[in-house]
Amino acid sequence: MQCVCEQLKQLKGYKMESPHSVNSPRRILSLSKQRVSFQDPDDKTGFGLSGEHGPKPSEVYGFVGSITVVVASVIFLMWAYVPEHWLHSIGITYYPSRYWALAVPTYVIVTIVLGLGFYIGLNFMSTPSPASLNAIYDEHSRSPSPINCSGDGAEKAIEPMSDIDITRINNIMFRDTTL
Repeated sequence: MQCVCEQLKQLKGYKMESPHSVNSPRRILSLSKQRVSFQDPDDKTGFGLSGEHGPKPSEVYGFVGSITVVVASVIFLMWAYVPEHWLHSIGITYYPSRYWALAVPTYVIVTIVLGLGFYIGLNFMSTPSPASLNAIYDEHSRSPSPINCSGDGAEKAIEPMSDIDITRINNIMFRDTTL
């Protein structure tokens, strides 16, 4: 890599296209970098995109999907709010009843609300009650095992992972320290 001084010496012999151009540091740096062209010389379309550098399918699907949603929304709003005689005057005579302009969005919203309520209800049904021992102990519970502390005071072994006993938690949280 050349230092900046050597690059400036090489650029002194460079003649600018216009006498009114400014020799800015940005221009000097852009001239000192080597340009890499991604255009395919065999490309006849004029877009300059080869197979590797084209748009990703997810971008195309997203663009087409967003345009489709906008067009469908405009058509729905025209069908729902434009008077019938205007639609007949532009030649649109076959369309669904206006009842469905209110019924379909209402059905969709009610279905979503009922689905959320059903999901929350299933979670409440599958959760044990707070008074149940299943809320404290289950098949994955581990009791603390005794550990051998045969090492020095500075080098103690890490205790194996286990659950804290409920009586110990109750003593820590609810013991009366004022007595």
